[in-house]
Amino acid sequence: MESQKKSKIKLLHQYYSYTGFYKFILNSIKKAITPILFLVIILIVFNNYIYNINDGLEIVTTTFSTLAIFLMFFVSETILGLIPPEIFIAWSKKTSTPIVNLALLATLSYIGGVLSYFIGKAILKVRVVKEYFENKMHKQLKNTSKWGGFLIVVGALLPIPFSITCLAAGMIKYPLKGVLLFGLLRFVRFTIYGVAIFNIVSN
Repeated sequence: MESQKKSKIKLLHQYYSYTGFYKFILNSIKKAITPILFLVIILIVFNNYIYNINDGLEIVTTTFSTLAIFLMFFVSETILGLIPPEIFIAWSKKTSTPIVNLALLATLSYIGGVLSYFIGKAILKVRVVKEYFENKMHKQLKNTSKWGGFLIVVGALLPIPFSITCLAAGMIKYPLKGVLLFGLLRFVRFTIYGVAIFNIVSN
């Protein structure tokens, strides 16, 4: 039984090696690291020499209602991940209940991804829109067809828009239960990022 399990793992490893999954992950990380490092450097310089980010977050917290910020975040997480979630994680630290709001952000991100999945399925019924997205997301659709659940794991954990991964999954009619299960790793990412960002942003 154990040898069969090992052989299945070996076959999966060979398959992902052959189809270029590992190379795709490595390239995605490399592409993500550069803009992230650049953003961190810009933020440090901006915070130290131009404007205190904590003061900016304080203004956002007192100017906009919590509901409005959550709504903005949900729309972003549903429509192609337009705004980096790290901004909202930093915002949650400045609120009176940071842990609760971080958990709500993670939940909204998860729900947004699931909603993107259904949008992907619905797109198939509109020919013009379907053709547009198939042209724009050809690579994502191809990769999702090959790697399925593992690509959703990558979208949930790494700096790759989770909504795009879920949208592609819906377009290829990937099983919903897979999206629901693997998408739970979104909570892991928000926990890790929350710990890191909470240590940077002051109260």
